[in-house]
Amino acid sequence: MKTERIITDIQRAAELLQNGGLVAVPTETVYGLAGNGLDSSAVEKIYEVKGRPAVKPLSLMVPDEGAIERYCQKVPPQAHTLARRFWPGPLTIVLEAKDIVPDIVRAGGSTVGLRCPDHPMTLALLKAAAVPFAAPSANPSGAPSPKNADEVLRYFDGQIEAVCDGGPCGIGTESTLISLVSAPYRILRRGALGEDEIADALVEGMTVVGLTGGSGSGKTTALRVLGDMGALRLDADAIYHELLATDRDMIAAIAARFPSAVSGGTVDRAALGRIVFADASALAELNALTHRFVVEEIRRRLRAHAMNGGTLAAIDAVELHASGLDGLCARTYAVLAPREQRIRRIMARDGISEEAAVRRLNAQKGDDYYINTCDSALLNDGSAAAFAALCREKFLEDHMYG
Repeated sequence: MKTERIITDIQRAAELLQNGGLVAVPTETVYGLAGNGLDSSAVEKIYEVKGRPAVKPLSLMVPDEGAIERYCQKVPPQAHTLARRFWPGPLTIVLEAKDIVPDIVRAGGSTVGLRCPDHPMTLALLKAAAVPFAAPSANPSGAPSPKNADEVLRYFDGQIEAVCDGGPCGIGTESTLISLVSAPYRILRRGALGEDEIADALVEGMTVVGLTGGSGSGKTTALRVLGDMGALRLDADAIYHELLATDRDMIAAIAARFPSAVSGGTVDRAALGRIVFADASALAELNALTHRFVVEEIRRRLRAHAMNGGTLAAIDAVELHASGLDGLCARTYAVLAPREQRIRRIMARDGISEEAAVRRLNAQKGDDYYINTCDSALLNDGSAAAFAALCREKFLEDHMYG
């Protein structure tokens, strides 16, 4: 057999694949050894040529996101989220296969990986051939993956029908493989995309609700309602207090700016409060210093929630907009309440004097700020039960649920 080198004749390569032949194809990562993924005989040749163990399943190269529903079942919305974000690109998504996918591709299992390669030549070939490609890397099992056509020919000249010469591959690292068959989602092979990058894309596909307003306004009640609706609850103030006790880097940063409030590596919260709630500039400095730690911890928790299949989260933060957390939110709500009610709530909640509660409110932004920066407002001027009912009605009206 003479292996052809195809540079421009996409139709010739398509005919070879449609007739059961093997054609090496370029991607943005490495060259793949492609055969018609719906033709069991062609797939069997791939295993033979590569010397690949029959127990190892193959992935399918596809031309676009629409292939997900053609070849897979029980598809979670997160699969489309990742496809829209990374395809064409170096991500293989593993899902439950439909019966149309041959048993040999699945190696007897029930799943299949799908990948849309980011290379114009191979995308054109996928469309011309009108079949998915079973296409592992174009190397004998155990050998380095080829990054150009010459390397493919050194491996398989005379053993395959053709190689599509699309030039050198840009990344040179195989695609990342993620299973979305069940939660928690798992990275099965680390590759060109990092786990945090994938998790961040899943977070972008979630519904994240932002709650903000001054102390004592009722944000905790609104957060609890969203939690009852299935949301991951993220209380920025509670997270801040956790980090005050556990995050050495944040404690060290506070000690450098407010040395009198830190002793022996422990933050004296009362002393810190006396400093910042009596001095607006000191409070602004503390917020600027701590925001990055709190935001990163919230991002970490959102990533974990997304990788566990979560679709809804809620962030309660007084400094939602100043910290940049509003950028994660699909919709933001200002939680408002009469000043006297807020003072009484703060006194009861924190066990502080009326004078201290007033000082805290005076150090915070007024209602107009929250109204002008948020999408909607929630007025908490009655009982806790009445406010919870109002929140649920509003969230359902705005479709803020998972």
